[in-house]
Amino acid sequence: MHPLLLATDWALIIEKLLLIAVVISISLVIAMYETYAERKVAAVIQDRRGPNRAGPFGILQPLADGLKLFMKEEIIPGLSNRFLFIAGPGLAMLTAMMTSAVVPWSSHLYLFGRTIELQIANINIGILYVFGVVSMGVYGLMIGGWASNNKFSLLAAIRGASQIISYELAMGLSLAALLMLTGSLSLKTIVEQQQDSVYYFFYQPLGFLIFLVCAFAECNRTPFDLSEAESELNFGYHQEYSSMKLGFYLFAEYVNMFISSAVMATLFFGGYDIPFVNDHAL
Repeated sequence: MHPLLLATDWALIIEKLLLIAVVISISLVIAMYETYAERKVAAVIQDRRGPNRAGPFGILQPLADGLKLFMKEEIIPGLSNRFLFIAGPGLAMLTAMMTSAVVPWSSHLYLFGRTIELQIANINIGILYVFGVVSMGVYGLMIGGWASNNKFSLLAAIRGASQIISYELAMGLSLAALLMLTGSLSLKTIVEQQQDSVYYFFYQPLGFLIFLVCAFAECNRTPFDLSEAESELNFGYHQEYSSMKLGFYLFAEYVNMFISSAVMATLFFGGYDIPFVNDHAL
């Protein structure tokens, strides 16, 4: 085999790198504005305005929050395990972003005379990859709580890890019937199968409901936010974190929410098959 890659190989590598950069950028932007939407909805429920000063209607508030996290002082507790204290949030963010690698964002794109597949990795065990990477996210949470050398952080990390591990079983079982129906573990194949029939949500509504509840638990969202119970454990497993290390933990949660939504849409609602837009719509 020639030591130098062919021009087509280099073009494919560049395509994949650009796609990775685009997916990461979009995930981070959506994660930022998920915080804005959450605060606005909470404000309406509580009869107040919410963010309304940074930009029109407060739409620049997520950028202001991100800048604030960048500018804050980096604090590392003296009695913490320094290496693991830094590695914890990085691992949490890495696993959150890795999950998007197998999600098919569209069928393909014609650009500069080339057909570009809008999926980073089309592997035939895509859903197993998702579950494997999500399981690794527990380590980021547990390492951060333990390395802080803070009893509240450790207790919150134990509770959070226990919750995530517990709900992974129900999440996996909720897809058993759907995967038997599809006969494939590839997310791309599952999307394509739904283009020629009704969405799998109508075959498996109970499976979708169970998967949705488990997704709330996996993302530590209300009412499954026991690892961040302020009245018991202060701030939770990231009690001792500040600056962008804290930002990584917070962003990882919101990125997980976005990717969970994308995976649910892929499995149960035809993925990128948008109703009333093409001939394959439901």
